Amino acid sequence: MKAPSVPSAPEENLSVDELRALQLTRLQWTLRHAYDNVEWYRKKFTESGVHPDDCKTLDDIVKFPCTTKNDLRQNYPYGMFAVPRRDVARIHASSGTTGQPTVVGYTRSDLDNWAGLVARSIRAAGGRQGDIVQVSYGYGLFTGGLGAHYGAEELGCTVIPASGGMTARQVRLIADLRPDVIMVTPSYLLTILDEFERQGIDPATSSVRVGILGAEPWTEQMRAEIEQRMNIDAVDIYGLSEVMGPGVAQECVETKDGLHIWEDHFLPEIIDPIDNGTLADGEHGELVFTSLTKQALPIIRYRTRDLTRLRPGTARPAHRRMEKVTGRSDDLIILRGVNLFPTQIEEIVLRVDGLSPHFQLVLSKKDRLDQLTVHVEAEPSTTTDRRSVAATEIVAAVRDSIGVTVDVTVADPDTLERSVGKMRRVIDQRGA
Repeated sequence: MKAPSVPSAPEENLSVDELRALQLTRLQWTLRHAYDNVEWYRKKFTESGVHPDDCKTLDDIVKFPCTTKNDLRQNYPYGMFAVPRRDVARIHASSGTTGQPTVVGYTRSDLDNWAGLVARSIRAAGGRQGDIVQVSYGYGLFTGGLGAHYGAEELGCTVIPASGGMTARQVRLIADLRPDVIMVTPSYLLTILDEFERQGIDPATSSVRVGILGAEPWTEQMRAEIEQRMNIDAVDIYGLSEVMGPGVAQECVETKDGLHIWEDHFLPEIIDPIDNGTLADGEHGELVFTSLTKQALPIIRYRTRDLTRLRPGTARPAHRRMEKVTGRSDDLIILRGVNLFPTQIEEIVLRVDGLSPHFQLVLSKKDRLDQLTVHVEAEPSTTTDRRSVAATEIVAAVRDSIGVTVDVTVADPDTLERSVGKMRRVIDQRGA
């Protein structure tokens, strides 16, 4: 599907020199704001032998210590806030399924900036004032639903706050209310497409023309499948609650070549996830962000654990691009000494005929050795013989491309857990 030409807002058209000057001014303010108002940052700066006045250029950011999710957890709930609690207009939090939740706060100004950045992102994705936007991200403490909602309203769109779940109703809303844009995780959109077909409706005939998909890594193979099945432009949006929420970076519909980071609000770096050394643009490593305008929760060199690389801007020339996230450093599976990520398995599954894109990886122990089993669903028309051949093809492809042997089971359609938010790709049973 050919993408339309997308006009840029004035704030997206700064020259590189203008943008870098703005970043430095805002970085110096942020460092001072964090130092003056957050005891933890003041202590960490002092321990590292740095002071906000030491920041003379953007390159000086490497002198300052990194912040991790664990640092936020240790200061739960309000210890990292830089404004009095009475000035916090809204609170969001992570689910806390793997530990203490991380709590983030927003002043009224923070919320206005967030809505503006999501509006900018929707416009870059191909959305327009007056469009109907179905928000199928989860609402609540998760930043996805409300972040997308207020950004769409800021752009002047009509919002359908569908939230996640109730998949049959998602299809009914699309059929009856005819949205132009859907904002949803890519794995849940696949579940919605399956429901279209279960109801005997071709999803390619729907009113939707743009899917803004994020909150989890997804591959070019998945993009191709979604675009073909729904006849839409599927573009990536990036964000995380600790940095802001959705709208930190956005893929532009006219290029679909990675996500432009809105660098007037966020300063990106790439570091080596092992030794924390700074890497040059173009080198692959862990993405680190410093906020430049946040009041309630300034964040200095936050380690996202997302693995990517930085590239020059294209559709928005001054704003560098980040490649699609290929995985997370904490999602890395080390199987008998070989490193692999779930996205590598996804790429293989999507190349094999007769299989759906729904899969899970189960780690277990067998004779004291780690064992990985790939559970993947067959398409409804796939024969028993074809299932066996498909399993053999996956085993061979994983062995040849990744260098490790896995087991594969091809299950009946609709038997694996379905996602209504972020997909749970890996189940680790080794501690059982």
